[in-house]
Amino acid sequence: MSTIEFNEALLHLESNLISFAYTFTKDKDDAKDLTQETFLKAIVYRNYYTPQTNFKAWVFTIMRNIFINQYRRKSKRNTIFDQSKEGYVMNSVTSGSKENDLVDFAIISKEIANLENEYKEPFEMHFEGFKYKEISEKLDIPIGTVKSRIFIARKKLMDQLPEFNNH
Repeated sequence: MSTIEFNEALLHLESNLISFAYTFTKDKDDAKDLTQETFLKAIVYRNYYTPQTNFKAWVFTIMRNIFINQYRRKSKRNTIFDQSKEGYVMNSVTSGSKENDLVDFAIISKEIANLENEYKEPFEMHFEGFKYKEISEKLDIPIGTVKSRIFIARKKLMDQLPEFNNH
């Protein structure tokens, strides 16, 4: 499939993609943004499309994956940092109880900062919502190494912060 054919096929799907995006976002502007991101990603990863296969399904899968990744990142970022000297962190999504869970962010932050860089960097990226594959590509290390380092970082933090192991 030539570049022109690829782009025309992509543009031909625009109204269908906007409708599909709207089912996820329930907002017209967000649906248009999601469609634009899908176009961009489809163009960037054009070489991964296998000719003679279902182009529409390929593009719709890209959109679904973008939405899922954004949702995961957004839910992990739903944290509010208190500006007091105690440095509390509150999860803005209620955990089923009327009270927000308060955690002494200063203590946790200090322990994360004390991690060796080889563990700290993948751990922080994972906490920010990056997928293992994205971390692997960014740090130029195998996925297995990424998973191992995140596991080790969690283990070290649990050992250093036993008072938070129930959270």
